[in-house]
Amino acid sequence: MHVAIIMDGNGRWAVRRGLPRVLGHREGVNAVRRVVRAASDAGLKRLTLFAFSQENWSRPPVEVNELMALLQHYLRAELNEMMKNRIRIKAIGRLHELQAGVRALLDETIMKTEANDAMTLTFALSYGGRQEIADAARAAAKDVLEGRLPLDQLDEITFARYLCTREDPDPDLLIRTGGEERVSNFLLWQIAYAELYVTDTLWPDFGKEHLQAALDDFAARERRFGLTSEQVRAGRKR
Repeated sequence: MHVAIIMDGNGRWAVRRGLPRVLGHREGVNAVRRVVRAASDAGLKRLTLFAFSQENWSRPPVEVNELMALLQHYLRAELNEMMKNRIRIKAIGRLHELQAGVRALLDETIMKTEANDAMTLTFALSYGGRQEIADAARAAAKDVLEGRLPLDQLDEITFARYLCTREDPDPDLLIRTGGEERVSNFLLWQIAYAELYVTDTLWPDFGKEHLQAALDDFAARERRFGLTSEQVRAGRKR
């Protein structure tokens, strides 16, 4: 099962307590630790976290630098835990836009964990769904123009191979914390048939019990993928 999470609410968590926003982000890192361990314990095979969007580059430089420093701290501090629990690290997005030191540490962590096979933890960094689709369209168009891809073979399956998630299955469940009911330019192509789960819990307060509640809710749903309930039930009986 593949779960994707929009980790929203760090800033509001801090503001409600009269604290600087950066302290909300620091508490958010603790939530990442809790949820990654809970996901691993629950047997999830893939977890994708929306860690830093394309739009986040427009935030004050102090906040951006703090977010990058927290990412580096997490990667260093959790490496042994990742190796122990056989968690593989991946990243999607316009990674070339990351600061050089951040990119180097990220690449090193990806390399060290690439043989791990229990769960894949993917960080969406400098990521935007529209930007990803535009980048994929340019790459596909280039292959068509240069004769590597016949135009009549460019269907949705072929196009998906140009996305940065081309090696991964689509998410089954998209969780958004913080109560906002929007997808915020996250995995726009990939969540076409994902189940959506929104919780008012702010990300720094999100933990194992909240993840389990989302998984329980997901388990109770009927996924039809455009079919009728009768067709789904008939398919299960075969």
